[in-house]
Amino acid sequence: MTDATKGNPGGGRRRRTGAFLLALAAGLAAAGVVEAQEPHSGTGSAAADALRLGWDKGGLDAVVAFAKTLSTDTLLIVSRGRTVASLGDAARRYNVHSIRKALLSALVGQHAGRGPKRIDLDATLAQLGIDDSPDPLSPRQKRATVRHLIRSVSGINRRAAAEEGQREERTRRLGTGENEPGSKWAYNNWDYNALTTIFERRTGLSVGAAFMAGIARPAGMVDFSPADVSYIAAPQVSRHRAAMFRMSGRDLALFGRLYLNGGMLEGKRLLPRSWIDRIAAEAITTGMGGMRAGYSYLWWVPAAETGLPAGSFWALGLGHQALIVVPAWRTAIVHQADMTVFFRRFLGLVRGGGMTPKAALESLALECFDDARRHSGFCRNDRFILRREFGRLVSLIVAARR
Repeated sequence: MTDATKGNPGGGRRRRTGAFLLALAAGLAAAGVVEAQEPHSGTGSAAADALRLGWDKGGLDAVVAFAKTLSTDTLLIVSRGRTVASLGDAARRYNVHSIRKALLSALVGQHAGRGPKRIDLDATLAQLGIDDSPDPLSPRQKRATVRHLIRSVSGINRRAAAEEGQREERTRRLGTGENEPGSKWAYNNWDYNALTTIFERRTGLSVGAAFMAGIARPAGMVDFSPADVSYIAAPQVSRHRAAMFRMSGRDLALFGRLYLNGGMLEGKRLLPRSWIDRIAAEAITTGMGGMRAGYSYLWWVPAAETGLPAGSFWALGLGHQALIVVPAWRTAIVHQADMTVFFRRFLGLVRGGGMTPKAALESLALECFDDARRHSGFCRNDRFILRREFGRLVSLIVAARR
């Protein structure tokens, strides 16, 4: 990994309420050979194949048992196209929140290049006619390129649509002044939303239509439709919209297989192999360690300490929704949690109740620490999954690998 900035390592051991709040804030601030089989949930043959595919059946049972103690709605572990562990309804679609960024990255990769309706990664915002309102970009900010946006190193610190909980950490990294493009990394929804604008302007396609035609249909996804992409707009802070996805677990697993197979699915080349290879080759060190040690082309790259093999990468969404791609195991891991109730309550406290994001997080955290409420429907089914809990889930998955 390369350093774009020196960040403070995340965390250390956290205690009860502090642990909950830090994990909540992090989640809001804030992932081969072509097989013929399509992943489906709950097949007996998949369990029988576990040993042959390199998994310990008892270890996989422990993974599923632990996931049942969380607010997990869907869990899939798919190796060589076969589902070896599952929980929940793999056909049900959920808002995947920031996993959208990895989906957008694939679309940019399909259309990267020079010429009409192509996206030149080295084109500047000025050359592409990209600005912002109500506050325009400065000449220095307009020197940022598409490559800077997709690697999260534009250095542009601006408010953005769908950024709840991100502003404090972004400002800590970027400061309040202007930065030279490429000099500092920060997880930055402004970059991703501007990239969405660039994609739609250059290609003439909506994100939903492009994903359907370019990935979902040729990959054989069975649940996705263009209507599963919606937009969040915040014109009072920026003209660039956030394109949000709903996806089923089995469609996400197919998307992971696309990357496992070097950009090929069903005998079709959907992504350049070079686009996938650059994720590991060009990862930037974030200073966070653990599962978020690196960041590259809108994917997170885990550290060796997580137990995941070198070359792994993953997409992260609110509530530790995840798509983990492990090429060394020929495995895609999907974890989904329906954050609708949690997010509605959080936004209600912030927008309707006048709370700061931090105070809203504290209120929701303390509710599930209270002995009288910890067994409520919200705390059992809709609470935010802690970072340490998700880390434990990943550790169990690693331990289940023979």
